[in-house]
Amino acid sequence: MPVITKITQQKKDHERYNIFLDEKYAYSVHESVLVKFGLSKGMTLEDWSIDEMVYEDEIKKAFNRALHYLGFRMRSEFEVKKKLLDAGYGEAIVLEAIVKLKNLGFLNDETFSDALLQTQKRTSSKGPRAIQQELQRKGIRKELQEKVLDSYSEDEQLEIATKLAEKAANANRSVAPAQLKQKIQSALLRKGYSFDIIKQALAGIDFDRGEDEWAGITETVGEKVWRRYSSKYSGSTRANKVKQAMYQKGISFDLIDNFIEKKENEENGD
Repeated sequence: MPVITKITQQKKDHERYNIFLDEKYAYSVHESVLVKFGLSKGMTLEDWSIDEMVYEDEIKKAFNRALHYLGFRMRSEFEVKKKLLDAGYGEAIVLEAIVKLKNLGFLNDETFSDALLQTQKRTSSKGPRAIQQELQRKGIRKELQEKVLDSYSEDEQLEIATKLAEKAANANRSVAPAQLKQKIQSALLRKGYSFDIIKQALAGIDFDRGEDEWAGITETVGEKVWRRYSSKYSGSTRANKVKQAMYQKGISFDLIDNFIEKKENEENGD
C-alpha cells in the first residue's frame, strides 16, 4: 500500500496541498480534504481511500467554481448545474456541490425567482408573461413560477403598463392616435402584459389631437406616402393609393382629400 512521504503547500493556492506517495507526486487536495481525512506524512493509504479523497476534492473544486460564478450575481440551480457540467465536472460531483451550496444558503431558487421578478419590474417594466418566460429560461419549475408571479398584482401591472403607455403617448404626439394605440399595444404585448391590462392602460390615455397637431400629422404622413407612390403611379391610381395608406394611419378623409388636392395643385403649378 502507498505511503505518504511528503505533503507540500502550493505556492499559487495556499488552500491546496500536494500529496506525494512513495516519494512521487500523486495528486493535490484542498485544505478541507486534508483535514477531513487527517492526512499526514508516514500515513498508509488504501486504494479506495485515495479514490474517496480525489472524489471529495473534485466536489470542493466544483463548489468553489460555483461560488466564483455566483459572485457576479444570483443564479438559479439550473444555471449553476449547467455551468459546472460545461466545465467538465461529472453529474455526481455537480449534484454533491449543489447540495452543499443549497445547505449553506448560496443557492435558493425561490429567493432567486423573487429577486428576478423585482428586478424585471423595476428595471425593465416587464409584465408577468415576459417574466415567466425568463423564469423558464432559468430552469425554474412551473409551480415556483406560478407562486412567484402570484405576488405580481393586477393593480401593480396596470400601474406600470399605464406609465409605459403615457410615456409613449407623450413622446409620439406627431403620430396619429389609431396608429399610436396600435404601436403602444404591440409594445406592451412584447413586454408581457395581457390584453385586458393593455386595454385598461390605453383607456386612461388622452389620444385627442388639436387642429394644429392633426395638420402636422397629415403633412408628415402624407409627404412620406406621396413620395413612395409618386415613383410608381400617377393620376387617380396614385391618389387612391395615397388615400388608402393615409387612412390606414388613422387620418380622416377630409384631411386626406385636402392634402392630395394640395399636392396635385403643386404639381400643376397652381
